Amino acid sequence: MLLKGKVSIVTAASRGIGAGVASVLAREGSDLVIASRDRARLEDLAKRLSSQYGVTVVTVKADLTVREEVRRISEETLRNFGKIDVLVYNTGPPKPGAFLELSEEDWEYGVRLLLMSAIWLTRDVVPHMIQRGGGRLIYITSSTLKHPIPTLTLSNVIRISLAGLVKTLAHQLGRYNILVNGIMQGYIDTERVREVASARAQREGRSVEDVLREIVAEIPLGRLGKPEEIGELVAFLASDKASYISGSLILIDGGRTLCI
Repeated sequence: MLLKGKVSIVTAASRGIGAGVASVLAREGSDLVIASRDRARLEDLAKRLSSQYGVTVVTVKADLTVREEVRRISEETLRNFGKIDVLVYNTGPPKPGAFLELSEEDWEYGVRLLLMSAIWLTRDVVPHMIQRGGGRLIYITSSTLKHPIPTLTLSNVIRISLAGLVKTLAHQLGRYNILVNGIMQGYIDTERVREVASARAQREGRSVEDVLREIVAEIPLGRLGKPEEIGELVAFLASDKASYISGSLILIDGGRTLCI
């Protein structure tokens, strides 16, 4: 139980990577605040984790592109638990498309979703971590920081800002014992990856199965990752076992990315 007695926030937690992360943190003993726009899925996940692992799980319905709803996440955490030990920042995907297919409104929404939401959450939780003498900030980004995907322009361009945020905060907050790291995940077996594969299949007049086989063929381990595998890395970074890791951006993609 790496995280017994800790309180963790996980955003975009109703499905996919967020749900996988929340499940592993609960298994490791952390009480949780999980947030998403999908209240029904959140409630189902909260009941399952509480029953299975005996932890307390609080749900917050929140749209990460709306400042007041983001603020409610930290407020509910403090109201229910009185502290925040770990922030796991995760967000849903932006609109796919090539540069010429995206409107200015798409870009403005993408910035709120992929960058401003991270800044808002960080501003909300850091003062409490400083007051308590430490904490963990973990940002789930994407392997597009290293290996851009042509059809995911918004993700390619905006998410790379989180690399600057991780490095800057690690430098500025280390004196307060706040450790800051990022995770660059590759193809994980989620609804989102299958939606992207389906859209590509439709564009190219192919089957979804063919596209998925092609994606898997690019991965040396020969398979998609599992959401819980991201959770295992998050749990390690949130634990005392990772007490000298800060400012790192860690790839977890089955060996797909070749650049150093």
